[in-house]
Amino acid sequence: MAQNRRMALVVTLALGTIVFLTTTIFRTIPANAQEVEKPTVSEKVDFDRIFNQLGIDGSILICDRNHKKCYEHNPTRNSQSFLPASTFKIFNSLVALETGVIANDVAVLTWDGIQRQFPSWNQDTNIRQAFKNSTVWFYQVLARKIGHERMAKFIQQAGYGNRQISTPEQIDKFWLEGPIKITPRQQIEFLQRLERRDLPFSPRTLDLVQDIMVYERTPDYVLRGKTGWATSVTPNIGWFVGYLEQKNNVYFFATNIDVRKNEDLAARIEVTRRSLQALGLFF
Repeated sequence: MAQNRRMALVVTLALGTIVFLTTTIFRTIPANAQEVEKPTVSEKVDFDRIFNQLGIDGSILICDRNHKKCYEHNPTRNSQSFLPASTFKIFNSLVALETGVIANDVAVLTWDGIQRQFPSWNQDTNIRQAFKNSTVWFYQVLARKIGHERMAKFIQQAGYGNRQISTPEQIDKFWLEGPIKITPRQQIEFLQRLERRDLPFSPRTLDLVQDIMVYERTPDYVLRGKTGWATSVTPNIGWFVGYLEQKNNVYFFATNIDVRKNEDLAARIEVTRRSLQALGLFF
């Protein structure tokens, strides 16, 4: 009996030790470890002055990948939904290349001969040129070739904006007139997933689109981005979204402004440039 009691005591002590060690180990891992990794908007930078200097109303959100910090102007607007307009060309390009409706970045679509407002649109063009020139008819052709079912599937899988593309009849205009909308915060989230290659597209597609997105390239930095101009709403809405690669880091940005006159269009890029400079970057 005494020997049995001693054995029971040894087992109890051993089990207690295991429980203690297990509890201690798990306590060293924060329960919200994944949440800690998410960028938080906690840094104050005087972007107000920049918007006032340029005489524009709008917002900007910039997120630093390595330091997991975000900087912003007008947080309320950064959570408001807007038509993506031509910023949707990033997503449209991904789907078109992934589905093969356009074979690669040099395959040409033939211009239909209809004269449109910008001379650069009135020509045969490939996806690289169409992205740079923001050629609407080109991307409308791609969307029709993709079709409502496939487009809706990729929108859902990627979680883009409010995920609403309406009826098949709207397939070539839902990003220009609605119902799809996206917030500046959602733009940042989409760009972060694109940069870390966490979207439902092949490595080839991701490589091509990120290369097509190059807006400026110098020995010191690479800027990838896309402008947008929503003209079906009043006031018009201007976008500039993308990310700056510099100093072994990536800075994601989403700029959104009211466009009340054509001169405001240039401010989309200028306010972004000055805001990045305010963070000590030399873009």
